Amino acid sequence: MKKIIYIILIALALPVFNSCEDFLTTKSYTTKDENSFPISEKDANQMLVGVYAILNVSHAQGIHTWHFISEVVSDDRFGGGGENDKAMQAISHLMFSDIDQFSDFWNRRYQGISRATSALDALGNMEDGDLKNQKLGEARFLRAHYYFELVQLLGDIPLITELPADVSQTAESPPQVSQEEVFSAIATDLWTAYSTMPAVKFGTGSMPVSGTVTKWAAAGLLARVYLFYTGFYGKGSLPMEGGDLTTAMVTAALEDCMNNSGHALLPDYRSLWPYSNSLTKKDYEFASDAPNWVEGNKNSEVIFAIKMNALGDWGTTVGYSNSNALFFGIRDQSTDYKAIFPMGQGWGGGPVNSKLWDQWPVNDIRRMASIYNQEVEAKSYKWGNDSQMEETGMWQKKVIATTAYGKGGNPENLWRSFWSAPEFGNRPGDDGQLGHGADLIQIRFADVLLMHSELTKTTRGINEVRARAKLDPIGAYSDNALRNERRYELAFEGLRWGDIRRWGIAGDALNAIYGTPIRNRGLTTAMKAQGPGLKARYEATKGFFNKPDREISLADGALIQNPGWGAEAVFNAWIE
Repeated sequence: MKKIIYIILIALALPVFNSCEDFLTTKSYTTKDENSFPISEKDANQMLVGVYAILNVSHAQGIHTWHFISEVVSDDRFGGGGENDKAMQAISHLMFSDIDQFSDFWNRRYQGISRATSALDALGNMEDGDLKNQKLGEARFLRAHYYFELVQLLGDIPLITELPADVSQTAESPPQVSQEEVFSAIATDLWTAYSTMPAVKFGTGSMPVSGTVTKWAAAGLLARVYLFYTGFYGKGSLPMEGGDLTTAMVTAALEDCMNNSGHALLPDYRSLWPYSNSLTKKDYEFASDAPNWVEGNKNSEVIFAIKMNALGDWGTTVGYSNSNALFFGIRDQSTDYKAIFPMGQGWGGGPVNSKLWDQWPVNDIRRMASIYNQEVEAKSYKWGNDSQMEETGMWQKKVIATTAYGKGGNPENLWRSFWSAPEFGNRPGDDGQLGHGADLIQIRFADVLLMHSELTKTTRGINEVRARAKLDPIGAYSDNALRNERRYELAFEGLRWGDIRRWGIAGDALNAIYGTPIRNRGLTTAMKAQGPGLKARYEATKGFFNKPDREISLADGALIQNPGWGAEAVFNAWIE
């Protein structure tokens, strides 16, 4: 049965950043009146801006993002941060430091779901045609996106698929539904979006602006959802309205994207990442011969990304800066910025597991393209600044503060963020904390190729990706080859956690991090179990985190806490 939840109204009443709420001040998108039904493309876009805006608002604080959570809880990265950044370390150890640590995550996703549901109700009144199908598809994709993050993190959750018929129904507090029901709703939204959205080729004059959902984005997310569901739950298909979603259907959608979307791999892997921007790379030997960084609408490989800019501040527009770059910046504040060029400074979250560096083939350019190893690249490096924890001396390069020379016209002066340079927006004040405008990539064409190989058990996608990295092709498909290729190609893009869960190897992969050399507060030690240990925590929780205690209390019995989140899951401090 379709559920109605008071969150529709509660979420819209929650305090949020004005820059996002301003989109909803002129029309009511939660009540049915004559102003609620878009007629023109401009009307539809105005409504959808409020749905897209939640992507940005939910990234106002990096620790509340799916990207941050899924990265630090995977086997490839640790929580890190300073001694007092317990939330980072707790998440990494599948524990909690706050019973409401995911309240913001919960509220923002349901806010997006509420807005998407309202938009779908109103957009149905548009004149039939490609424009209507495009806008409905965008709303369906975004609702599925928010649900997919919620269900992966929290398991059984309430499901909203329609607006309340009257005010009295908003008082209902529905029970959580099964994960299978949530996945069915996600698949229905994505399959409908993919099947009905117009096929607009990348690079054509009619293509949507960068960051807009397309038919190809729906195909990519559909495949990701399908692979997680069938793998994690051991199913042969995914039930949805109108029949099951099958491997053949998902494969056909990916092949449609591969053959007709116009998306393609960039020639050089390095030009996907901001350190290859024209200002930075001339002084960065590793990227100096790479093609310039390709951003926005010009990047044929990016199928969908969350749009960011470098002009945010701590007030009304903070949600638009890529705060993940700040959270993942190197916590080395007493060292000259030049010593760790071109990596910028930040809060020290997500240090890379050095075992990944050791296991990664040395002839693969993606290793140095993805990991900053201070032993290899830093001029100097001071351990233990600001009581850094779980420090490995290795950091990922994809979503991180990035510096550049030439500040004030002096080639010897360093911009703390290259975004502050006139070539990249001239952010006032050269803000090294919030001046990060690189989009957060969600779906790349490389992922589409690798998902196709996984579904078809063929080497086409794997070998296309390897060819770009100048690696020899593999002769025959194997699951192990596919898994390695995904790990190296898509490292630090928020996908590893879902992969090891759906492959059924999460417990062992997490346990393998123990013994990794780290430093806590500058003192040499090794990664060790906190509480019951990661494999035991994974077996107890299946990788689902704790629902906010506040929401459980408000629901008055309609929500049930996930297994494994009792006293044994409390993280008070790192136990040596």
